Amino acid sequence: MITDIQVASRLFLAAALGGIIGFERQKHNKRIAGLRTHILVTVGSALIMLVSIYLFEAYAGKAPVDPARIAAGVVTGIGFLGAGTIIRSGENVQGLTTAASLWTVSGIGLAVGCGFYIAGCTASIITLATLYLLRKIPIEDKQ
Repeated sequence: MITDIQVASRLFLAAALGGIIGFERQKHNKRIAGLRTHILVTVGSALIMLVSIYLFEAYAGKAPVDPARIAAGVVTGIGFLGAGTIIRSGENVQGLTTAASLWTVSGIGLAVGCGFYIAGCTASIITLATLYLLRKIPIEDKQ
């Protein structure tokens, strides 16, 4: 069984990783989903993964429990949240990157929740690099 200390540390790590990414979004005026939203998505995903693991361990041999099924619901649910951040005005579309970052932090939360820390931390670094560093690369519109 996972100890209470492990549960708390996983949730706090998820909050920290989601917060760093959310801070980047908010810092660049992407207020549709900023610091608080990213923290909540990451912690919620980690919590759902922890519940999945708990149920799997608690009902092992007693009932068929698949921890992946509950986690898969997170991926679907986040799609609806992300869709709410996308705004289309004529030919312009805004919010796609923020929607993608919400989807990514949900994955980070799932990874941290199941104890896959290296994947969660590495994904956070890659996400931050993508959001911050690639912003500085000029991309021409080829129309």
